[in-house]
Amino acid sequence: MICASCRDALSYRGIHPSLDLALEHITPAFLDALEDNVRAVLLGDQVYCTRFTYETIPLEASFFEAHRRYLDIHLMLRGEEAVAVARPEDLTLFEAREQDDFYAFWGQARHTLVLRPGDFLAVFPEDAHRIKVQVNGPRTVSKAVFKVCLCP
Repeated sequence: MICASCRDALSYRGIHPSLDLALEHITPAFLDALEDNVRAVLLGDQVYCTRFTYETIPLEASFFEAHRRYLDIHLMLRGEEAVAVARPEDLTLFEAREQDDFYAFWGQARHTLVLRPGDFLAVFPEDAHRIKVQVNGPRTVSKAVFKVCLCP
């Protein structure tokens, strides 16, 4: 897990070439050009980004998700949301869609943070993440999510 300011994104280059490509696109020009629910493809299915706008939800309505092939980079553009992180092996799996690289879990958080505009959170396959959780009541948020394939 990496939680940092967008202005520091390039400091994390060198972990994986596909991650480098995503980090290099954490710029105002790229993020401002994103349209809601439209995939901006950077490298086929290897690296892409989508902007989402939604209402945050109560903690009890949320669950953890994880991926085995992809890491996610969550960038808060407007609003704020709580995000919890835990290791998948410490949680209880209740849904697995291998073809979609999506695994859903119940359980307790190991870490919790609040994403605000200008923040990003990179979650790796070992980081199950609970997103969309409201902070002090429901709010409309806008967030960009990069999907980065770590496959060889």
